[in-house]
Amino acid sequence: MQDENTITSKSHPGELLKEWRERRRMSQLHLALEAGISQRHLSFVESGRSNPSRDMVLLLSESMSVPLRQRNRILLAAGYAPSFSERDLGDPALKPAMDAVQTVLDGHTPNPAIAIDRHWTMIAANQAIAPLLQGVANAELLKPPVNVLRLSLHPEGLAPNIVNLALWRTHVLERLSHLIDQTADPQLVALETELAAYPFRRSGPEPKPRAADMIAVPLHLRLAEAELSFITTTTVFGTPLDVTLSELAIESFFPTDATTAAFLRQLQDRIS
Repeated sequence: MQDENTITSKSHPGELLKEWRERRRMSQLHLALEAGISQRHLSFVESGRSNPSRDMVLLLSESMSVPLRQRNRILLAAGYAPSFSERDLGDPALKPAMDAVQTVLDGHTPNPAIAIDRHWTMIAANQAIAPLLQGVANAELLKPPVNVLRLSLHPEGLAPNIVNLALWRTHVLERLSHLIDQTADPQLVALETELAAYPFRRSGPEPKPRAADMIAVPLHLRLAEAELSFITTTTVFGTPLDVTLSELAIESFFPTDATTAAFLRQLQDRIS
């Protein structure tokens, strides 16, 4: 599998575009049809016989759903200035977006919700998250920056409390692999290698599938004497023009049974 370093080491934009086309498993003809250009033109661009215009770089990148971060790098390789800003999370220009993120997180209470960046580092959370982390044995895993996937599967993290650990581990690694295919991010490649190497032991028999299991992979988490069951959804900004904003996501947890819903309401009452 090629990573981001391999892709961005190419010497001209045509090679970069070809790498992304191959990563997306698209033929030249397929991409040419998607972009509305001739296959001959695309062939000239990829071979370096024709230097693409700024608009052509953006058109081909959009047709392949290339991440904004990588679109900037292709533009630079073609001799153009980046089209997409990349601001720090504390930049005043991002404040409306970050306020929106916190509003969504707080509005999801009493159910847990977190905001993550492209490497699954937690950047914000609502107050319903903290009680779920009480069983984490290694306090270092909770020191910022907290990587949510590492925290989930680490033997001294949440893993010992995940009842369906084998199923959840498979889900996490498959999701991470999909993200690597989409982004070619070397840090995610390293994270995947790390997580896959963690030893894991089932704490008991895997729970039998329930109705909720038929629509999404559940997370069964043991907390004190309760067994909580969640499904998750991911929310992203629909039309970002900033690299940082495009890489933010909100992971929301929803109870799959009345016991979990009641437990979360009781926790919220205690916190309030």
